[in-house]
Amino acid sequence: MTHDRHLPDVILTGTFYRGRLHTVSVSRMISTSTFTTSDFDVTDYTPSIATGLPSGHLRMSKTYAGDVAGRSITQFTSAFDPERGVGTYVALESFEGTVDGRHGAFNFVHAASTSGADRFNEYGVIVPESGTEELTGITGTVRLHIDADGTHRMDFEHDLPPRGTDA
Repeated sequence: MTHDRHLPDVILTGTFYRGRLHTVSVSRMISTSTFTTSDFDVTDYTPSIATGLPSGHLRMSKTYAGDVAGRSITQFTSAFDPERGVGTYVALESFEGTVDGRHGAFNFVHAASTSGADRFNEYGVIVPESGTEELTGITGTVRLHIDADGTHRMDFEHDLPPRGTDA
């Protein structure tokens, strides 16, 4: 899949007061990456309240390649029946690496439900105020895609202040 990384409805502008840049509107970008998972650490957890789906929690590592490159530690919680393929997950990731060549770290969260053959009620957001270094001020959304061949992709639709400005 190819797409224009700059969305046409956002324009970079700035406001100057007494010769100093005070406000900046930033260009919304779409950055795409693939990722692999490793180092699964499953927590043995049985909640005291029984529901129709078993609950679980695990920690895993991910390695990202592409426009977003680096690694993350993912806290993954689910209510999921593997026999029926039905359930919901919520994941919080702590990412460190680069986004379009800018280095730093930030958190993002994503979630989805499945009835076995589909994904719905998808949600993904970059946690506000979580960016560091050159990723300070990053905001936006995330979306997970799984290709027919099993390749996992994450799209980050994000805003970043221009280099050299206060976030």
